[in-house]
Order: sequence, then C-alpha cells, then structure tokens
Amino acid sequence: MNTNAVKAGDIQTVHTDDELIALAREGHRHAFEGIMRRYNQLLFRTARSILKIDGEAEEAVQDAYLRAWRAMDTFRADSKLSTWLVRITANEALGRLRRRHGEIIPLDAAMLCADPETQAHFVADPTDQPESTAMREEVRKLLENRIDRLPDAYRTVFMLRAVQEMSVEEVAGALRIPEATVRTRFFRARALLREGLAGDIDVATSDAFSFDGERCDRIVERTLERAHAEGLIRH
Repeated sequence: MNTNAVKAGDIQTVHTDDELIALAREGHRHAFEGIMRRYNQLLFRTARSILKIDGEAEEAVQDAYLRAWRAMDTFRADSKLSTWLVRITANEALGRLRRRHGEIIPLDAAMLCADPETQAHFVADPTDQPESTAMREEVRKLLENRIDRLPDAYRTVFMLRAVQEMSVEEVAGALRIPEATVRTRFFRARALLREGLAGDIDVATSDAFSFDGERCDRIVERTLERAHAEGLIRH
C-alpha cells in the first residue's frame, strides 16, 4: 500500500488495524483519526466505568491515545489493537482515580462480596421503577445509574463484557486478570443489577452510555491538536 500520501477519504478504504497502524507509525493524521473513530466508544466506556465522570473520562481517553501514539513502535501483533488501547486507557483512568482519592482498589483486587450498603443500592424500590409505559430512555438512564453504583472491579468488567461485548479472553487480556475472575465479576455484577432492575437490564444494556457524534468529534479534534503539537503527526 502506498503510504506517501494519505487523504481523508482514504480512511474509508483502509479497513484493517494493521494498515492503520502502519500509517500511524509514519505520522499520518488520518490514520490516527481512523483509529480513534474506530475505538472511541470502547475507550470512553472503559474510562467512564472507572472514573464515573463524563468530562474526566474524555480527558483520560485523550491522554491514553497520546500515550499510545508515543509508544506505537512498541505495539506488537501478539495482542489486538483494541486490547492494547483498553489496557492503556484503564491504566490512565486508574492513575487519575489514584490522584483524585490518594488510593484505590486495583482492578485485580479480590472482591469476593459487596458490602451491605452497596447491595442496598440495588434493592428494587417500587417508586424508582419505570412504569410499564415509560420510554426506553428512562430505563437506559436507570441502568446507567445502577452501573455507576457497582463496585469498581465489577463495573469495568461489566462495561467491557455486557455493554461493549468484548469476549472473556479479551477482557482478561486488557485488564490483565484471569479469565475466571472476569467470569466471576461479570456474574456478580449482573446479579447486583438484576436485583434492582429485574428484566429491564437485558432490554437496555445495548444503549447504556451512548457515545454520540459530538463527543466522538470532540475527542478526535482535541487529541489530534495535541498530537500535532507534540510532532506525533503531520497534516
């Protein structure tokens, strides 16, 4: 493939991660943009599951991308690009959480059971349940609120497995925890959510933490500006 001149329209014909990586290593702006638009939602959901604040999650994704661009030459095909990017994003988000609170429970910490106060958040409250005629949007917002209340270690696994539909193997690789741990945390997260949401969880999961075009554009443009300032890409 000719990598001497890459135009915006060419992104539509560059389909594989390997092709985008090859172009990104040469500093092509549109290759970076293509990677970001392909994985923005995945990485935002990863950061958001850890930080629980939209604005801070966006900033974490931008910083994670810049870390990835600086280390692009070290990426090897022994793992998926998505897995590598999720790992970088999770580490960036956890670093921000550590600076915010001084200490955190790492993603691979043992959380064999939720404390009673946490479990109490998920007990069904008749006054908090959407009516049978409520719009799907109301259910989605309720689900997002319940996900935010999950213990940290459960929340990120649930986001990657249920919302982003990554495989057990991919989540384990991205978070560097055993596959058995992924299965256990996913099962327990679903149990906590079902306790409060009953059957609504399966209906609304796919829409949780929707990633609109405006947010995607904002992350892309801000990251590209910073990458250009650092000389990581050229226009």
